[in-house]
Amino acid sequence: MTSATDSFPPVVPRLIATDLDGTLLRDDKSVSERTIAALAAAEEAGVEVFFVTGRPARWMDVVSDHVHGHGLAICANGAAVVDLHAGGKVLEVRPLERDIALDVVRTLRDAAPGTSFAVETTVGIHYEPQYPPFFLDPGATVATAEKLLHEEEPGSAAPVIKLLAHHPDLTPDGFLTLARTAAGDRASFTRSSPSALLEISGLGVSKASTLALCCANRGISSDQVVAFGDMPNDVEMLTWAGTSYAMGNAHPDVIAAASGRTVANNEDGVAVVIERILQNLPPEGV
Repeated sequence: MTSATDSFPPVVPRLIATDLDGTLLRDDKSVSERTIAALAAAEEAGVEVFFVTGRPARWMDVVSDHVHGHGLAICANGAAVVDLHAGGKVLEVRPLERDIALDVVRTLRDAAPGTSFAVETTVGIHYEPQYPPFFLDPGATVATAEKLLHEEEPGSAAPVIKLLAHHPDLTPDGFLTLARTAAGDRASFTRSSPSALLEISGLGVSKASTLALCCANRGISSDQVVAFGDMPNDVEMLTWAGTSYAMGNAHPDVIAAASGRTVANNEDGVAVVIERILQNLPPEGV
C-alpha cells in the first residue's frame, strides 16, 4: 500500500470523486478552509469534483456552497444524481423497486429477527417505531415497513432510493455478511455507519456504477479518476477508479481496495492529495 506522498495517477486526472462523511468532512461535519481551497483549485485547473455519498439530497447543505462548475452530486450510494446548484433537485433516480424491497424485508426479518427498517424515498424518510433515532425527520410517517412500502396504485408513490435495516445486537460487518448471503441476489447491500445499520439499494446500484455512468457521459475513463473513501460503501468506487485513496481512519476493507492511502479526515487527507496532484499538473492545467 502506497501513501499520499508516493502514489499519483498515471495520467493527468480529469475528475476527483470523494465521499463526504469520514472522508472530506471532519468529524464535526465541517469542511476545513484548506479543503475548500483545494477543491476550488482543482476546479480552476480543469479537474471536475464529484461528491459521491450515501447521504440523501436533503443532507447536502454541508457542501452545497463548495460545488463548482457542473453542480452535480451522486447521493444515496448511487441511487440519485442531484443538482446542488438547484437546491438538491433530483435529476436521475436508480430506484429500489418496492416489491423487491418488501421481499428483502421479509427475508431479513427471518434471517435476523429484531431487524427494524426505514424507507428513504426521493422526498423524505419513513421508519418503523423500533428504528433507532439517528437523524429522524419529524414529518416522517411511522409504520411497519410493509405498510411504508405499500402503494395504493402501482407507481403512485415516490421512488425508493434506499432501504435501511438496523439490528440491535449483531456486529456491523456480521450483519452485512448475513444480509448479502440471504438476499444479495435481489439487492445491493453495504454500510457506512459504525453501528449495525445496512444501506440497501437496487441490484447493481452503487457509488461506482453511477459514477461510471456520469463519467461515460463526459468521455472520462476510469484511469482519469481519483477517488477517496473510508467505509465499505466506498469499496466499489475505489476499486473502479484508476487511482484511489483510503483515509487514515478507513475500514480495513477500504484500505485493501485502495491503491494508496492518505491521512485521516480530521487531518484534511483529501486536500493533502489534491494539493500534491495539482503540483504535478502542467502549467496550462488539464
